[in-house]
Amino acid sequence: MKIAILIPCFNEGSTIAKVVEDYRNSLISSTPYDLEVFVYDNNSTDNTCEEALRAGATLRNEPLQGKGNVMRRMFREVDADCYVMVDGDDTYPPDRLAEMVELVTEKHYDMVIGDRLSATYFTENKRPFHNSGNRLVRGLIRRFWHTDIEDIMTGLRVMSRRFVKLFPVMSGNFEIETEMTIHALDKRFLVGSVPVEYRDRPQGSVSKLNTFSDGLQVLKTIVILFKEYRPMQFFGWLSAITALMGIGFFIPVLVEYFQTGLVPRFPTLIVSVFLLLAALMSLFTGLCLDVIVCKDRKAYELKVIEYEQK
Repeated sequence: MKIAILIPCFNEGSTIAKVVEDYRNSLISSTPYDLEVFVYDNNSTDNTCEEALRAGATLRNEPLQGKGNVMRRMFREVDADCYVMVDGDDTYPPDRLAEMVELVTEKHYDMVIGDRLSATYFTENKRPFHNSGNRLVRGLIRRFWHTDIEDIMTGLRVMSRRFVKLFPVMSGNFEIETEMTIHALDKRFLVGSVPVEYRDRPQGSVSKLNTFSDGLQVLKTIVILFKEYRPMQFFGWLSAITALMGIGFFIPVLVEYFQTGLVPRFPTLIVSVFLLLAALMSLFTGLCLDVIVCKDRKAYELKVIEYEQK
């Protein structure tokens, strides 16, 4: 059995060598499997490539900027039985990595998440808006997908070959972790979670995540995936809100008609009718898309079965 450690990197020259050595040594001493470390450089302008090679990693490049683009190439190019994905910023100590790998290789989990939020993240992380953003994303995912997963956007994950090779990477940037989690939940992959220590970036290491622009992109991804994976709920809520607005506009007109026998506010009546028609259209849109999504889920299940029989 082969384990591949995948490290996407952009200007992590001050930490990448330590990450490569720590993760390799952590698994070499505790697992009997073949192990290879891959560092995928994403147009770094510092000494990331030199440091990765010095630490003994296999170095490859992805010229298309963005973490999601790097992961798309990694998942396509690297063949292994178990995949470890970790950021190159030395914020995830590998203390519980062997336990996470065992859940995938021995217990047949498809994805095991390194849960920072249940450990030291909120005390170690020095960017308060990141804390608020993680709480918001966690709350939305738990509400929409009815899950108890704590850490949605963690950069430490261990995944099975089945999950990696059947995951269609659509995101281009930092929203990729959110997409991976939602895909795993929607397709009913077996997902586990292990609390892991988190430490803030060392001196001289700079985060590439923009709190507001990347945060908004993550929220946009959640809304889009909720619409695509749960169209009946999405358009059902939209239909209900629109219908309530239409009824709200229509009631005063109706009351005035019963009192006077006249309809003097035709513009309000027209708006209410259009809102009620829009609500009806949203409802039927949700119903039609829900049928399509159900068919897609069945097709995906057959695809998984076909993959396992190869």
